[in-house]
Amino acid sequence: MSQSRLDLFVDRMVSQRACLDHAAREIADLPGPVFELGLGNGRTYHHMRHILSDRDIFVFERAVASHPDSTPPEDMVLLGDVYDTLPAAFTRFGATATLIHADLGGHNAKKNDLFARNISPVVAPLLAVGGLMVASDRMYFDDLVEQPLPDGAVEGRCFIYRREA
Repeated sequence: MSQSRLDLFVDRMVSQRACLDHAAREIADLPGPVFELGLGNGRTYHHMRHILSDRDIFVFERAVASHPDSTPPEDMVLLGDVYDTLPAAFTRFGATATLIHADLGGHNAKKNDLFARNISPVVAPLLAVGGLMVASDRMYFDDLVEQPLPDGAVEGRCFIYRREA
């Protein structure tokens, strides 16, 4: 029997936390902003504020609907469709992001995969050399290298990619 939806959710959350905590340690000596793609209710953003308290964290979202304790300041939110806001962010920031986190998928695996294929080439240019991409879905990068997961993360529930050069 396959896992229950609750088990899948728990695996995703545990993996997301393990990967973000690992990424925060890995990028500690790299300068540059952090990008959160998708705010949702703000749980992940709130956690990132704790583990990356000295970083600028810019949030990309269509419309802010997060918990009040997890809502970023207005000047740290880039509102709109990511296909518009990510290229605009490249114009503004260049390839300077040290960490990009994405949890953008929905409940349809085929749609998530198609979205990941389409968004990967838009995300990749933003990442600095040595920077990490943490994603809830497998991404499709030509120029980023998939990394092993840290202890505590469940295979297939989170993915980490690094820009080597």
